[in-house]
Parts: sequence; structure tokens; C-alpha cells
Amino acid sequence: MLSILIPVYNYNALPLVTELVKQCNFNGITFEILCQDDASNSQENILNQEINLISNSSFFVNERNLGRGKNINSLALKAKYNWLLILDCDTFPTANNFIKKYADLISNATKNIFFGGIMYEDKKPEKEQLLRWIYGKKREAVSVLTSNLLIKKEVFLQYPFDESITKYGYEDLLFFSVLKSNHFQFLQIDNPTYHLNLETSILFLKKTKTALENLVFLYNSRKISKEESKIIKAFELLKKLKLIRFSAFLFNTNQKKIERNLLSQKPSLLLFDLYKLGCFCNLKTIAKI
Repeated sequence: MLSILIPVYNYNALPLVTELVKQCNFNGITFEILCQDDASNSQENILNQEINLISNSSFFVNERNLGRGKNINSLALKAKYNWLLILDCDTFPTANNFIKKYADLISNATKNIFFGGIMYEDKKPEKEQLLRWIYGKKREAVSVLTSNLLIKKEVFLQYPFDESITKYGYEDLLFFSVLKSNHFQFLQIDNPTYHLNLETSILFLKKTKTALENLVFLYNSRKISKEESKIIKAFELLKKLKLIRFSAFLFNTNQKKIERNLLSQKPSLLLFDLYKLGCFCNLKTIAKI
């Protein structure tokens, strides 16, 4: 009935698996849980190996890093049931009827894709994690992401993640773009998971820059349109106004100053948006647009 796919990277997924097994068994659901570490070589995998001792649960380790999208594709090919529930390893159900809600949807499904939502705990974290927490609460909590996604297996196998994306960032954007272009609709329901693993602001900025490199690649290869990315839409406007090089210059001149704000106790999401746009313009300038 339900194959739960959990891509793992340097994280202890055992508590999540234990909770999901408990909920599945309580509701009498036929299920399997497939976890796969993407060659992180992490000490956490010592604990993750215990997943293999739990009923209907398996833990695999990739010999080489595939990237998140390709890792999920690999799990989907291993799955034996006709519905896939994709969960990030650092999420956790907010309620004990999390699985039941999805099981009820499967029993009466009129659509093929459901997104349950992401939540962040209200408790304010340490200063070093504030940017990730604020961004998550304000932006990710209202976005459609594949970190808590129920999808019909046949649909996923027909439209899997684009495997040309091997680094972090924007694989979800392209995935949903392809589904939209093929006239699939998504239903967002109230069935969230907590996002538990808050990165430091320094690491989050580093990963943001990597993600923007992916976005440049997707833009250059015409895999996504400006309608699907606010950054690309703003870039196109600046391009018409012949302000790309000036914007890149402003980014390089003010980068450290903006980063001081983003790493502070009061990070500004407006500055973060400008930071990402400036970084995108800079990357395009370096690549000679």
C-alpha cells in the first residue's frame, strides 16, 4: 500500500523510522520504509544500521554520492507499493495521526500528489541558527516541497527528479515545474512535519550560494522559466534595464555588510532576497551572461 522513502545524509533517521512504524502498525497499514544514506560516511550510520532490525524497514548506503534527487529516484525504483511517501530524514510528524491522514487519502484518492506541509517549532533558536529558522517559518512553511510528499508511484517513475542536478538546491522547483507542465495538480493538506535540523546561518548561506549555481544552470539550460522563479523574473527585468553588471558590482561591494546582518540576531529576509538576486547576477556576470 505505502512505500515510505527517506533520503539520508549525515543524520540519525532511527527516531523517525521508529515513529512511522509505530503509526503504521497502529493503523493496520501495509507498508515498507526505505532509507538510503548518500555516501556521507557519517558516524550516524552506526545507529541507522539498526533500522534493518525493525519490521518492514531497510537502510542502504550509497557507494558514491548521487545528490538528493537521484537518491530519491533510486529509492523509488526499490519501492514495491503503488504510493510513495517522501520524507526528509530531519523531519518528524507533528501528530500521531500523521500516517492515518495519508492512508485515508489513498483510500479515497481523486488526485495523485499531496503535500502535507512543513512546520518549525516556535521556540527561538540560538543566534547562530536564526536565519535558517526565520526563513523556514516565513517561506518554507508556505511552500510546496518534496520533504513531505505523497505521490502515486507510477506518476513519480514517469516524472522523476532531474538527475542532471547533483548539487544542493532547486531540485524541488524543477520537479514541480515538470509536473505542472504535464497538467498535474497538487493538493496541499494539513498534515505537517517538523523540520528539526536547523543549520547554522553560515552553512545556510554557503548552501544558498551552491543552490544559486544550480539555478543558473537551470536557467541557462532553459529547464525552468521566469514564471517559476522570482529570482529569474527579477534578473530578466534587470537585464532589460541593462543593470546586471551594476547589480553584480553592488553585490560584491556590499556582500560582507549584508552577510553581517544575515548572521546577526535580527536577520532581514528582504536583505536575504537582495543578497540572492545579487549573487545570481554575479554568477551570470562571471559566466559572461
